[in-house]
This record gives sequence, C-alpha cells and structure tokens, in this order.
Amino acid sequence: MYRIKEVCNRKELLKFVKFPDELYRNCAQYVPALHSDQINSLTKVSTLKYCKRKMWLALDSSGKVVGRICAMINPRYNELYSKKRARFGWFDTIEDFEVAELLMKTAVQWALENGMDEIHGPLYYNTLGKQGMLVEGFENIPPFNCLYNFPYYNDFVQRLGFEKEFDWLQYKVVADHGVPEKADRVANLVASRYRLHFGSLDKLKSDPSRVKEFFRVYNEAFASSVPNFIPFTDEEIEEEAKTTLPFVSDKISCVLFDENEEIVAFGISFPSISKALQKAKGHLFPFGWFHILKAMRNYETTDLMLNGAAPKWQNKGVSAVYYREMANRARNVGNRWAITNPQAEFNSAINIWNSYEHEAYMRRRCYIKKLK
Repeated sequence: MYRIKEVCNRKELLKFVKFPDELYRNCAQYVPALHSDQINSLTKVSTLKYCKRKMWLALDSSGKVVGRICAMINPRYNELYSKKRARFGWFDTIEDFEVAELLMKTAVQWALENGMDEIHGPLYYNTLGKQGMLVEGFENIPPFNCLYNFPYYNDFVQRLGFEKEFDWLQYKVVADHGVPEKADRVANLVASRYRLHFGSLDKLKSDPSRVKEFFRVYNEAFASSVPNFIPFTDEEIEEEAKTTLPFVSDKISCVLFDENEEIVAFGISFPSISKALQKAKGHLFPFGWFHILKAMRNYETTDLMLNGAAPKWQNKGVSAVYYREMANRARNVGNRWAITNPQAEFNSAINIWNSYEHEAYMRRRCYIKKLK
C-alpha cells in the first residue's frame, strides 16, 4: 500500500519540506517553519560538511506524500560521547502505524549499514535545532524553534521499540512581576562582590573578536549541563553569528561582564513570532515578512532562548544577577509572558523558575532504541 522514496532532487525536497503544511492544515497549534530556512538546513548548513544524512518520503499508491523522515550521523557527537548513534528528525506521518513503521525501518536500516548500534531522536544535527517529541502540552502553541507533533507519534515510536532517553521541560512564566525580594538581594550581593556589570549586545555584535568570545562561552557553558550537546565549530559560529545575532536586542537580552571585561554570563530572548509564522504559512513573500517584522516589535510574549554562564562563574549566584536584569528589561517593554526554552528534566537550572509565578507549558521527549 505504501512505498519509500529517497529524496534525490529539488522537486522531492520541496515535497519533503511542504508535507507538514498539509498534515497540520487544521491544527491551530502547529507553527510552520519557513520553507527557505528548512531547505537551507537540509542542504546548505556548514554542519553537513561533517555530518551524514539521508531523507525519505513515504508515498501511497497514488504517489501522495503520507510521511517523511531524515536520518543523520554526527561523527563529532559519537567521538565526544564514545557512541555509535544515528539520530532521526523531520519525522512526520499520517495517523497510520504502517507508514511510521516503514519510515523508521528505513532509517534504522541506513543506520545499521553505517555501523551504528543505536538511534535516537527527534534531534537536529547539533544542539540548536528543533528537537524533542511533544508528550505534554498539545493544547499550547510552541516557540518558533520547537517541534509540534500529534499525540499519536509517541504511540507509534513506542510500538516500534523506542524508549525514553530523557525529557525536556518548558514553562510559561509571568514576566512583568519582577524578581522576588530575596533574589534581588542576592543579585545585589553577587554583583557587588565580583564587580560585575552589563555591557551592550549591540556593541558586541559589531566586534568579531567579541562574537567569538561569546560563542566560546556558549560552548563551555553548556558542555556539561545540556544532554547530547555538541560544541560549535568555528564555521558554525560564523554561520550562527550571521543568522541569529542580528535579531538579538538589548531591549530583552543582556550580557554580563566581570571587572576585566570578560563575559561572565548571558540571557538571550526573542519576541514570540509563532503566530506570525502561522500567518506566513511557510513563506516570507508576499506578506510573511510583514507579519514577522510586526511580531518582532511586539514584546507581550517572549521566548527565552539561551541563558548560561561561563564554567568558572557557575554556582556563584550570577544567574540571580542576569535574571533580575532580564526581568527589569521585560517590564520596561511591556512583556507579560515568557516561554522558557526546553531544559533537561535533570538540569538543576530549571529550579530557578520556582522563584517566579509559572505553570507547566510543554514536555518533550528524546527517544532511543538499541539496534544491536
């Protein structure tokens, strides 16, 4: 009834990218990715210089697309963690177990042919891409950098022998109440003791040496706290700097320095563009850019993207300093709600949200399966 077709040309790639548009057409929570961004991720990003990947479509008897999957191997990950793992992503399927089974078996067979003994996902090539299958919070709209999927996906992968590797948690935080009095006192003490001060992200973005320092701190900050973390290469740093930093603003983000002007910590947030992307429907033109630009100027809801500290500053209370600063900046721009980035359930950093009025928003899962 169904058959697999490897994606081998641009026409098939466009079908691969556009399939979720049809699958989630009537889903009010789904946030479409821009087609141009997806094509770039699948064909042009520098990560592909060292990663392997293949893409497949599942077709019905009439040739209609009913599912898709991408299988990847990141040799830097396997070397860093002494593993032989493949990863899957871009996994979408109609509500038919036969399709899911055909897609996953194809990805597994490719992984075995390449000497892998485990497969996990949904993941991206490296750490910043969309990852984690949604298991709770289906009623909510995800941030633009997070996956959305129907509940039956979880049933399908579990039937196929996948088990939980770990979960990421996300919260919805009240952003305009400031920080508790205790956190304010701690922030004052820490900032005074270590002579910390905030600098300008706008200025940092214009200095290539500072940009490199920022991403060096990023690599070091998450190396031990983020599961499946893969440090950026120099080329990936340059790429991220060009695509991401232009949208970072001092209005709702901050960077903390010590008395020697070295980066201590950072907090990066973006205005939510999820509803704008829903209006854009995968296209920047003719009007997608307008909806996105308008959303970038609306701070009612923000997405907390990256928060971290250099290793030597961790466990010294600096998080109180930059969280207070972000809370103050949030109030100044009329920010009411903040959606936290996915954080691993075993990461002690998630305890910070207990100091704020918050509620559970989404839970997403990384699944894993042994192949040998």
